[in-house]
Amino acid sequence: MADQTTSIRLIRVDDAEVIAAHKARDRQEHAPWEPAQPDGFYTTAGQRARIEGLLDDHRRGDRWPAVIVAGDEVVGQVTVSTILRGPFGKGFLGYWVATTRQGEGHATRAVAQTLTVMRRDLGLRRAEAHTRLENLASQHVLRANGFRPWGIAHAHILVDGAWRDEIFWERLLDEEPPVA
Repeated sequence: MADQTTSIRLIRVDDAEVIAAHKARDRQEHAPWEPAQPDGFYTTAGQRARIEGLLDDHRRGDRWPAVIVAGDEVVGQVTVSTILRGPFGKGFLGYWVATTRQGEGHATRAVAQTLTVMRRDLGLRRAEAHTRLENLASQHVLRANGFRPWGIAHAHILVDGAWRDEIFWERLLDEEPPVA
């Protein structure tokens, strides 16, 4: 049976090789949910450059990029981006899990841990996320973590060759987390 423990930690440049392997292997399976990327994105060098950019954003306080770890294996990513401080106090949550480890609860547990980071470490009070209307698995992850849908953005993102609608989700971080 697969390892059911989940943790998150700040991404490191030396995670590039394993992330590139996941992204290259899962390219077709993730195509309905993620914008198209150039071929170099799926290489270790491409991921190294992307991670360096994420860490630059992190140093400026604009992003909190992490990996999802099952046992000692990196199985995905969770990122808080578009961090707005001051009167907004919010961040946008995004995540993915390698297809070889989906359905094991890692995304749900990683999102729960990230919400704690957002509240406790980043001092945010609101989390937002978007999902495609058809992405029921991601919607399940968000609902399990107390997110509520609050609207639909029509033609919001260009994915898989067409402009797609997305559901907007919110979670106020000062609310009690859902009981598991």
